Amino acid sequence: MYVGALELDILLGDVHSLKQKRSVVKPVVAELRRKFEVSVAEAGHLDLHRRALIGVAAVAPDASHVRELLDACERLVAGRPELQLLSARHRLVGPEDD
Repeated sequence: MYVGALELDILLGDVHSLKQKRSVVKPVVAELRRKFEVSVAEAGHLDLHRRALIGVAAVAPDASHVRELLDACERLVAGRPELQLLSARHRLVGPEDD
């Protein structure tokens, strides 16, 4: 079993309040869940209205599937015109990591 985690640091465009931030981040989180069947949450920068940290997690029987899934999630977020992806950090844990 392999577990992958993806941390996406995002700068939001024309957002001036936490309420506006939620209206931008919430649909992205929902789309990632629906399209890729991964676990997703806004996991950081909760008090900043122009920044968001989105965490994505996936479990699969092989490492290549986890990598492909997380890469696809990153591409989806990077392709959103209302967001600027500042950084993406991948982590993979497998059976050899005991």
